Amino acid sequence: MTTLLPRFTPLLLSRSIPLAGLALALLVATEPEARAAEPELQAGAAMRVITPDPLLPVSGGMGLPEPATEQRGELTARALVFRKGEELVAIVSLDLLGFPSVLCDRVRAKVDRIPPENLLIGVTHTHSAPDCYAFPDGQGGHTANLDYLDFVCNQAAEAVNAAIDQLRPARLRVATGEAAERIAFNSYAPALYDRRMSVLQAVDPDGAAIATLVNYAVHPEVLGNGLGILSPDLIGPFCDRVEATVGGLALFMNSAQGGMVTADNRDMDAKGDPLSGRWPDIQTWDECIRIGHLMADEALRILADAPEQADPVLECLAEDVTFPVESDDLWNVVLYSPLNYPRNEADRTITTRINLVNLGNAQILTIPGEAMPNVGFYLKRKMRGDHNLLFGLTNDAFGYILARVDFNSFPRYNYVSRVSLGEMTGEILMEAALDLVEHGDPNQP
Repeated sequence: MTTLLPRFTPLLLSRSIPLAGLALALLVATEPEARAAEPELQAGAAMRVITPDPLLPVSGGMGLPEPATEQRGELTARALVFRKGEELVAIVSLDLLGFPSVLCDRVRAKVDRIPPENLLIGVTHTHSAPDCYAFPDGQGGHTANLDYLDFVCNQAAEAVNAAIDQLRPARLRVATGEAAERIAFNSYAPALYDRRMSVLQAVDPDGAAIATLVNYAVHPEVLGNGLGILSPDLIGPFCDRVEATVGGLALFMNSAQGGMVTADNRDMDAKGDPLSGRWPDIQTWDECIRIGHLMADEALRILADAPEQADPVLECLAEDVTFPVESDDLWNVVLYSPLNYPRNEADRTITTRINLVNLGNAQILTIPGEAMPNVGFYLKRKMRGDHNLLFGLTNDAFGYILARVDFNSFPRYNYVSRVSLGEMTGEILMEAALDLVEHGDPNQP
């Protein structure tokens, strides 16, 4: 950074002024200008609705979507943009099951003010939204509405561009704490999930919220795709509660929720099986409201005493990672979806992007799928922020990500192993992620 010295008259050079006093005078004179030249953090946020009209069938994963006959809440595209100096980073949250990289790139092509590698696009993973994978249906067709996919890409790009237009001076607040019970649990092993919730909030100089982002691991599948309801599931009431309480825009970015860290909508008053942790599910909109509001209240409780960071660092790194595709099911999606997934057919691999963002005293690492809880625990333990956030299903959405010691190792993991790229997916991801962490630590020379 170049500091410009102020203009002064020859009188200031008189020998009657001690050199030490002159140096101090020059320092005092230049200090306000130097401070003014330092880039300040800015933030902007915007939202667009992506609810299809008319309603479209909703997808819970591979297989045929289920017809939707009613709607609860709006599906949305929510964007939060940070700028400091010439560095711009955008975070987008979509109320969808998944959003492949080929669609992410369509959004990036419509946003020319942010480097493509600095635009992070993730999903909430609601199981009550239209298919965005365009799964082949086995009869020469697919399960997506291509016009709807174009609409989502346009709306997501509009949200990012609107957030850029609303950039203004901001301060940062970040906090992490354990959230209360009855939001999430692991249906495979009830206690095996990460109870830590991280909350990141941008506020203006007066302390008013610009945006509040919550990072937590949970499947929003209270309703699921079998009830004929199109919905953001529990994420809709969560966002409504945060915005009604503190203002600004609320965003949810999922974490390492694979296998199967899901919403705790168990009816504990019904007859259940304490040994397996299984009880009947409550699949109602009221239950979405209960869990969504509890998650919002917990997030704001965790954030309550977080101090403002007036001059936080902002840095975004990206790395392309190549994965072999051992799963025939997923390779058929890559080959036969009309989205024309980028791939290397010669060695049956796909390449996707992961990001590391340093923001204040927080580190954010993206995961291009659904990482199992132990993978998430390991990555967080190796990250170097005071607060370590994992953005799952971001920049891509290629199935479950298991450590190789878990892959096809016992019957409970048969399904998640089948809907995974392959045995080495977790190992490749962890190696690439830790390489980013090592070379992207702002506290290291």
